[in-house]
Amino acid sequence: MVTENLARAFASTRNVLEGMKDVDLDGPTPCASWKVRDLVNHIVGGTHFFAVSTETGTSPDDVDQDFTRGDVLASFDEGSERALAAFASPGAQEKIVKLPFGAFPGAAFMQLATSDTFTHGWDLAKATGQSTDLDPELAEQLLAAGGIPDTFRGPEPMPFGPAQQAPGGATAADRYAAYLGRNV
Repeated sequence: MVTENLARAFASTRNVLEGMKDVDLDGPTPCASWKVRDLVNHIVGGTHFFAVSTETGTSPDDVDQDFTRGDVLASFDEGSERALAAFASPGAQEKIVKLPFGAFPGAAFMQLATSDTFTHGWDLAKATGQSTDLDPELAEQLLAAGGIPDTFRGPEPMPFGPAQQAPGGATAADRYAAYLGRNV
């Protein structure tokens, strides 16, 4: 199944969303400029962004919505299902999708969606005191794929920080987070 890793990233992150408490929403996250509320909105909004972008071939104009004021899990599930269906549709992997930061074939965009969803699930787990030992097999695959150019690394607002050294015995998800610049 072409969308297997994305489905796994959605499932992993959904488990973390399920473990979050409303009291966590104003807490800090590993993403310095975001509170938990901002991170949850990015995660849930991301599912809808991935779906619409893949369906239409271009990113939606307005995705600013506070998903924390409604049923977070229902919104996440709806967006995830729609994104999986969009990426699995005939021709979606080859279709060029125009995003604010460039144009990508659907397959590359799906890889980005997988990494983004998984990574921000790790961020949310870390921020809310949950286990960061998320889907070890998927984390190993993402880590092996690598491919983050140095031009995308640096202090915020760059999408990734400089790669960090994970402590000995770190989980695969922690090692992946460190590779993306997170302090584990």
